[in-house]
Amino acid sequence: MTFSSAEIEAALRRVDVLRHATAAEVRALARLGLPRAVEEDVFFFFQDDPAEQVFILLQGRVKLCQITPEGQQVNLRTIAPYQVFGAVGAVRPDATYPACAQALEESVALVIPSADFQRILSANPALMFDLMTMMTDYIREMQDRYREMVTEQVEQRIARVVVRLAGQLGRRTPAGIELIFSRQDLAEMAGTTLYTVSRVLSGWEKRGLVLTGRERLVITQPHTLMQVAEGSAPT
Repeated sequence: MTFSSAEIEAALRRVDVLRHATAAEVRALARLGLPRAVEEDVFFFFQDDPAEQVFILLQGRVKLCQITPEGQQVNLRTIAPYQVFGAVGAVRPDATYPACAQALEESVALVIPSADFQRILSANPALMFDLMTMMTDYIREMQDRYREMVTEQVEQRIARVVVRLAGQLGRRTPAGIELIFSRQDLAEMAGTTLYTVSRVLSGWEKRGLVLTGRERLVITQPHTLMQVAEGSAPT
């Protein structure tokens, strides 16, 4: 899919980090950026690559993941359209990407040189503050996930991940809140196994909390699932 300059500018106005950008700054970013399309499973960048570019997702879904020395992949976060990722180079010019970014489906991102992105943000302190807020939120989310791994039972951890994804990526349908992801991705984010995720989802489906399908989950009882995530669901 191709994007016109007007479509790119309209997309940039929907980016939370750029909500304080002036019309001139939006036009400058649109002019500096180059749309890059990738197919499913293709990487926008790899862990430890020089962080020379900032990415703004225009279409599709992307997962940020880390690869352990043993080759295990850990899913950190799923990126939705109009979200910024790979922005560490706009803060530290010598930075490398701390994670890789892999498309979960055909995706298009606007790619902006980190130095140009940093220059525009530096001229508008509100934009730099919004970028710092986004990064702080990511750090807080990672801290919450670590605490969950240490202190919570596996069903509660899985529920928290599903609830978190529903808030970030969920789409309302007549049947409930729909999410598109694989069970393997869910297992990585919850720090458990594919078998355990399948067992828990099957139990939830029997209780009427969700409907499951191939790389698809519909939350039919969000309130009850929230109670599971908070450890207060009725037994």
